[in-house]
Amino acid sequence: MKKVITYGTYDLLHFGHIRLLKRAKALGDYLIVGVTSDDFDKSRGKINVQQSLMERIAAVKATGIADEIIVEEYEGQKIDDIRKYDVDIFTVGSDWIGKFDYLNEYCEVVYLSRTEGVSSSELREQKNELKLGLVGESSLLNKIGKESSFVNGIKVTAVYTEDKSLLKEEFSDLADEHSDYDDMLSKIDAVYIVSHPGKHYIQIKKALQQNKHVICESPVTLDPEQTEELFQLAKEKECVLMEGIKTAFSTAYTRLILMAKSGKIGKIISVDSTCTSLVDYSAIEEKNRKNIWNSICAWGPTAMLPVFQLLGTNYSCKHIISSFADERKTFDNFTKIDFVYPDSVATIKVAKGVKSEGELIISGTKGYIYVPAPWWKTDYFEIRYENPAENKRYFYQLDGEGIRYELVTFLKSIEFNKNLSYISSAVTSGIAGVMSDFEKHDDMVIIE
Repeated sequence: MKKVITYGTYDLLHFGHIRLLKRAKALGDYLIVGVTSDDFDKSRGKINVQQSLMERIAAVKATGIADEIIVEEYEGQKIDDIRKYDVDIFTVGSDWIGKFDYLNEYCEVVYLSRTEGVSSSELREQKNELKLGLVGESSLLNKIGKESSFVNGIKVTAVYTEDKSLLKEEFSDLADEHSDYDDMLSKIDAVYIVSHPGKHYIQIKKALQQNKHVICESPVTLDPEQTEELFQLAKEKECVLMEGIKTAFSTAYTRLILMAKSGKIGKIISVDSTCTSLVDYSAIEEKNRKNIWNSICAWGPTAMLPVFQLLGTNYSCKHIISSFADERKTFDNFTKIDFVYPDSVATIKVAKGVKSEGELIISGTKGYIYVPAPWWKTDYFEIRYENPAENKRYFYQLDGEGIRYELVTFLKSIEFNKNLSYISSAVTSGIAGVMSDFEKHDDMVIIE
């Protein structure tokens, strides 16, 4: 019996896929089809796959062409599979000519011509592109603009900022600059807001009232009641309102959270999260300080993310300790918050005027998860135990610091008319509640 193997993503299965599978089957007696996993697709740069792995497997199975379906999960698996299944022929589309010649050492390699004019990428591109506007006074605008180019179906067409000096030259070709926020909203489908958190409530509300989808850099607002009001408005307008914390969408981070929840380190007793960066507040001109994010706004949501996702938001009490750079006590150089739960504790440390090791440590009754600095954009973490021989390291691809994955989720949420965010409403409300208490200096000790 002659065995044939082929691989693909098979997203939005179309006639071209089916024709290729039929021709692959005709090469032998038994066809094995490898469907690439979501994580492996990400590592290869295919981040805007529309269907889940199970949906894609089901679609291939429904054709009735494959005798066996397997999942491709890692680089180098093709050699392992050829040996494991005693494969005679490896085949793939002709757009990969030469790429897999190295497999000739293990079996015959056949490149099949593809159906002209038909591809999953083209089908995705045929959908109306989402016109995205960017708002804010942050260099993050440049990163978002760059990362949007990797996502099929999104095009940055407009930008509104009070500080144009932040924009790199490529923005002049990328998007139209607007001097009026309302005017910009009239020309776009959705908006990504990275302005100062004090402006979020008004800007989000205006966008939703004009039926525009919104992704807003966390914190959504500095008041939990305002946050709830905006999400209710989004629901009424049938618009997507999504909180933006890029770390939440990175593969390594999502995997470590799942492993922690699955009991890999036993019962979680403590979470310690540190995020810092240095800014000389005294050197910033008074007129420019209104748009500067303080430590708690810049880093608090990211630092609180693993705490609230692992331990929840129903803590018994919290204690805030801050050191401020100004007499009005608005810009905190450093803030430490202790959260006490009935059966666990957590500590976050955030700073823009103090430097520390930006690591994440999740401690359990069987072991602990260690994520080195800068943990918020890591592609690597370790699970460590009492016996070092049992320690294990995990590596995952991270592209664009998670921003492109965040944009993909935003786009899918709009397409399916359902908020698919990795950040729950409970976590969003929890972050807003802490921000509100900080603003009011509740439960706070101020150190000089």
